[in-house]
Amino acid sequence: MTERVQKIYELLKEEYPDVHCELNYQTPLQLLTATVLSAQTTDRQVNRVTEKLFAEHPDLDTLLELSEEELEGYIHSLGFYHTKARNLYRLFRELADRFHGEVPQTMQELTSLPGVGRKTANVVLSNAFGIPAIAVDTHVFRVSNKIGLAHASDVRETEKQLQNALDPEVWSLMHHLLIFHGRRCCSARSPQCERCVIRQYCEYYQKEWENDGETV
Repeated sequence: MTERVQKIYELLKEEYPDVHCELNYQTPLQLLTATVLSAQTTDRQVNRVTEKLFAEHPDLDTLLELSEEELEGYIHSLGFYHTKARNLYRLFRELADRFHGEVPQTMQELTSLPGVGRKTANVVLSNAFGIPAIAVDTHVFRVSNKIGLAHASDVRETEKQLQNALDPEVWSLMHHLLIFHGRRCCSARSPQCERCVIRQYCEYYQKEWENDGETV
């Protein structure tokens, strides 16, 4: 990593020492399920739903007992719950039929499952299995491009540029750090630049604020 990127990483790590995955889970399957549910939904909302779902159906055998309609009953408070229930219903059966009941550990296999894209696969690979990966959600996309860690117009290119900019051993942690920073400081509508710990390294701040006489 360049000196600038290393400094951004260190400052964010110091600012958010308690950084972690904010989805609640105990197994790779539970994380996969929660991440599928998290699309267009907050982690807090997902955790409220999965608390009951996982308590009553903690593993694949018990999840397979649920009909698609019963799944909808658990997750109906979430956005797009019809589609998510249909995807999970099929996903659980494909895990049993194609992967001997185990969550696969490769990008290709994970993204072959219903409702699983690159972001979900990267979350599972990094958090459940410790495999270096950097998932790009809306926060990671926005913050990394605003800071200048990436200069991309789409999620896939952002992921590639972040992989090039960061050492593989920090990919997973940096994913969480960027999410925390996006939620707690660098919001989409009103970024709090005046209290941002990395503002002196941020391209957005340099461009938008220094011209107004702000000091770095």
